[in-house]
Amino acid sequence: MPPNLRLLLLEHDFEHDLKKQKQYGKISTYDAGGNLEARWYIYFSFRNPETGKLERQPNIYLNFADFDSLRARRKAVRIAVENLERILESGYNPYDEKSAEKARIKNSKVIALNKTVEEAITIGLNIAEKTLSTTSYPDHKSRVLQFKKYLIEEGFENAPMSTIDVVTIVDFLNQVLERSSARNRNNTRTGLSSLYATLKANFIVQENIVEEINILKATPTKNKTFTTDQEEKVLDLLRKKDPQLHLFVKFISLNFLRPIEVVRLTVRDISVTDKTLRVKAKNQPVKVKIIPKILLDDLPDFENHKLDDFIFKNMSGIADGTDINRRNYFSERFKKIKDELDLGKDYGLYSFRHTYITKLYREIRKTYSPFEAKSRLMLITGHTSMKALDSYLRDIDAELPEDYSALLKKKKQ
Repeated sequence: MPPNLRLLLLEHDFEHDLKKQKQYGKISTYDAGGNLEARWYIYFSFRNPETGKLERQPNIYLNFADFDSLRARRKAVRIAVENLERILESGYNPYDEKSAEKARIKNSKVIALNKTVEEAITIGLNIAEKTLSTTSYPDHKSRVLQFKKYLIEEGFENAPMSTIDVVTIVDFLNQVLERSSARNRNNTRTGLSSLYATLKANFIVQENIVEEINILKATPTKNKTFTTDQEEKVLDLLRKKDPQLHLFVKFISLNFLRPIEVVRLTVRDISVTDKTLRVKAKNQPVKVKIIPKILLDDLPDFENHKLDDFIFKNMSGIADGTDINRRNYFSERFKKIKDELDLGKDYGLYSFRHTYITKLYREIRKTYSPFEAKSRLMLITGHTSMKALDSYLRDIDAELPEDYSALLKKKKQ
């Protein structure tokens, strides 16, 4: 091989090796052996462009002293090291002022990872308030604030939200389970998963770690259907003691609305001329339903009311509030009625909906096949699919077999 060619090849290899040289050294930490009274910091070395040697850079102290527990402070240091690593990988060069701005832009997602529990949860709730319905938000807020209280009590108040691990969340959910139920624990898990999804979308946490937490088996509690005797006694007592609540119940029984849909009704939603009402339903923004004559004949005159007045606010005199508050108000009123009749917790306002859908279905079934009966029933109840209606009818035992006594009788010898 010619000497000049060998020289060129060696020069190329040397130049290539230089390009491969890492520009910064290992990021180190000083934790004073775990002494919380000492000043903790992180530091690293960077290659001096003039000498080509790694040189130690000034210590980085940040706000580590704000974390007053060993666990929280070590997590804060760890996240700071990870963030610094990303910043250096993004191109930051302490010897080049322009690189800092480039690295900041390229690594802007990292900045959010330092937001504290307080800051992160505030952001999450602000977004949720603007995106969730007025019905869903209060419950979501309550569950998230319980989680925040727990984190503060555990010493994570000033810790970056991104340092909270899945074990911590599981411990909180276990506490919820111990003081309430599997269903409430699962609902809280859903709320936290929604929070983390929002935080991930805003680069405040890297992953929605709540998703990996299992859902516990929980049997939902449902209101029972009234027997004929129970229904007659309840309606008779409502007529005598609470006519306003009696009308409220009619919207559930005769128009098959859910209690929370009834409390949303305003004067504007009722059209006596068209015999229709518009309601914000659970499964769609607004739906139109007919008002059957059996209910229309009992409607009061709303002529002197404002269009945006709630129908049952005017009758009950309760102040404006959330849909849930207004629904709970009527639930409490009904509790007084059912307590007088010694009906247990298995019965509530939903029992009227179950009872009257059962009645209607069984009446339609006298003339039509199961499929035809359900098809007609869907138009009345507002269920959006046959599958959903099938599941609902099974839950309330609407379909019962004919008397099968004859099949069991033995022929006389």
